[in-house]
Amino acid sequence: MAYVVTDACIKDYLCAAECATFAIHPNPGEPGADEATQVYINPDECIDCGNCITICPSSAIYAQDDLPADKAHFATKNAAYFQ
Repeated sequence: MAYVVTDACIKDYLCAAECATFAIHPNPGEPGADEATQVYINPDECIDCGNCITICPSSAIYAQDDLPADKAHFATKNAAYFQ
């Protein structure tokens, strides 16, 4: 099960710095980072370690199975960013 970033993301990149597999993008300086409204977690690279959840100050990250119903579409949005 992967983690998912939702619209509460404040794009402070703390989660990306804590990610054990570098599955969170974009990072500062990457193409599209300035235009992105949030960061995204690649579900194929996420190892479900939970580092991102513990560091996120805006509570924007959920385990995919724990996404509230009104945020369920963010699982698709995160995956689509990497296609």
